Amino acid sequence: MCSQDHAHQWMLCPQCDLTVELPTMAPGQRARCPRCHTTLATNWSDPGKRPVAYAIAALVMLLLANLFPFVNMHVSGISSEIGLMQIPRVMVNEDYSSLATIFLLLVQGIPACCMLLILLLMTNLPLPHTLRGGLARVLFQLKNWGMAEIFMAGVLVSFVKLMAYGDIGLGTSFWPWCLFCMMQLRAIQCVDRRWLWQRIAPQPALPHQPQGGISGLEQGLRSCSCCTAVLPVGQLSCPRCGVTGHARRKHSLQWTLALLFTSVMLYIPANILPIMLTNTLGSEHNSNIMAGVILLWSDGSYPIALVIFIASIMVPSLKMLAIGWLCWDAKGYGRGDREKMHLIYEVVEFVGRWSMIDVFVVAVLSALVQMGRLMSINPGIGALLFAVVVILTIFAAMAFDPRLTWDIKHKNTLKEPSVDGQ
Repeated sequence: MCSQDHAHQWMLCPQCDLTVELPTMAPGQRARCPRCHTTLATNWSDPGKRPVAYAIAALVMLLLANLFPFVNMHVSGISSEIGLMQIPRVMVNEDYSSLATIFLLLVQGIPACCMLLILLLMTNLPLPHTLRGGLARVLFQLKNWGMAEIFMAGVLVSFVKLMAYGDIGLGTSFWPWCLFCMMQLRAIQCVDRRWLWQRIAPQPALPHQPQGGISGLEQGLRSCSCCTAVLPVGQLSCPRCGVTGHARRKHSLQWTLALLFTSVMLYIPANILPIMLTNTLGSEHNSNIMAGVILLWSDGSYPIALVIFIASIMVPSLKMLAIGWLCWDAKGYGRGDREKMHLIYEVVEFVGRWSMIDVFVVAVLSALVQMGRLMSINPGIGALLFAVVVILTIFAAMAFDPRLTWDIKHKNTLKEPSVDGQ
């Protein structure tokens, strides 16, 4: 058993499993994996105070954003005004409680929860060790599910669609919401996982002296998926955070393919069934995703039409193909270009959430355009199916273990991670 004093200097890359010894970093620098270029650690100046400041600012802005009207619309002398909390209320009234729940969780609930968790973890509150560790596990599980900024993009797209019908105005809470989106993103970005876990509890002693530049699996080591502690392959439970894990995610490819096939089966009806029901002067018009793109294009809104087409048609389709390709390659049937496959995985992981933009567009339109017989917009069953497709593809990307892509590659001769400025 090696000394615990130097255990925090060693790390297995969570994306490619390369064993690296972290160098000394100046404030503002971050260490990257020399093989896949994943950020391993960041040395923030004031790592405890910076996230707290952003989190407090974000929560204040969220409170203000919910106290006042968000947007308004004027059509032929009739006005409509909504606040953020009226959006899920309208969906509940239209018997779409599932969509309302998705909206509340992804747009407000999870981002707010993450800000509260940052405050609890980064301040010196006298919390029990087990509770602090549990809160940290929840934070790192939830942080990628917040979609406040994606909702903001959906609001902007909604404005373009509604300009053809009437005058759109910004409410008092619109600007606090913009600031909330920026503050909560920055707060999460400033949380360094390794620093936080080192603050909660020291990393356990290494089972033996690691050898840099080769896979952890080759030398009988695994990385804890939660706190990044380096553990023996046979040790399933992490002594620091208590999370049970394996050297590779158990049944990773089976879970990924099962979720992928389910999303493919739902993707077809999600694109055929109406995503939005528009009633104008007693005449009802149903439109699916592609019909909305065609309408925007015919109205001359080419940039917005392209945004919707890319986010709601191209990205989900390409993402499904990419996930299938990653699974095919991980089974050893590919050409062995690890760097290219890892780049595909990173792109899939990043862009997947943005497909939710069309669902948020429908949410905003449904809440704002409720003007009796003159005009009303309601969500369609296609919106719910499409939201489920996006969530399933996100789960599929999470279930895939990117280290499987690198397992085919043998010993890597690089010894030191690269360091660059923040």
